Amino acid sequence: MAANVALVLLSSCSPSTSAAAASLLPRRRFLPSRRRRASSRATTIMSALGDDPIREWILTEGKATQIKGIRSIGGGCINSAQRYDTDAGPFFVKTNSRIGPEMFEGEALGLKAMYDTKSIRVPLPYKVGSLPTGGSFIIMEFIEFGRSRGDQSDLGRKLAEMHKAAKSDKGYGFPVDNTIGSTPQINTWTDDWIEFYSKHRLGYQLELASRRYGDSAILEKGQRLIKNIRPLFDGAVIEPCLLHGDLWSGNISSDSNGDPVILDPACYCK
Repeated sequence: MAANVALVLLSSCSPSTSAAAASLLPRRRFLPSRRRRASSRATTIMSALGDDPIREWILTEGKATQIKGIRSIGGGCINSAQRYDTDAGPFFVKTNSRIGPEMFEGEALGLKAMYDTKSIRVPLPYKVGSLPTGGSFIIMEFIEFGRSRGDQSDLGRKLAEMHKAAKSDKGYGFPVDNTIGSTPQINTWTDDWIEFYSKHRLGYQLELASRRYGDSAILEKGQRLIKNIRPLFDGAVIEPCLLHGDLWSGNISSDSNGDPVILDPACYCK
């Protein structure tokens, strides 16, 4: 409720009336101590909101008037994750102190693309932004997970529905480059799947490995595979459709009803 009080205190007078209102007040040194404390609290609250874009979004666009608590819920080896409990319900927030918002922007676009298929449950992304101290954040829907990863056959059916519901007419790729973990992933639109996979998946990963580890042997073997990959797909019918892109056991769960949930995508059409 304090945030609401602050907003009322600071916005109840328009610029045109603030001077006249000020002339009716005693000078500051004569203000009662209670009024001084209230004014100080309002200023402190608004200052805190300005310094914290996560709180600012939750208490404005997120429709909450009170943040009741914040607790860490892990987040893996790349990001930190917190649950924000509010009077408008919980929010899930991931932060990264080293990487800019581009990583979370790619994740948000992937989540929204999968969400829009209305096939399998994914957390709806709300906001991506930069942190004042460096790094970035993403705010999304909080999903209460069940005790297991749910029915895997149901997961398979819903993934198939998602693939069928989101076929691309632009070829193979995605509107933006994104990351798989913290590794960059190139998603330049390409008409031919074998070319896309050879250049932007196998080839790019081989280049990264070669630059980091200097392993010329694996680079040569990979390049040999790329040169001979096309005959392996003779007769195959390949249609570009939306993929999660990083689907492993750690990115699969279920909600409290037992329905499958997928998260942390590295989406592209393949």
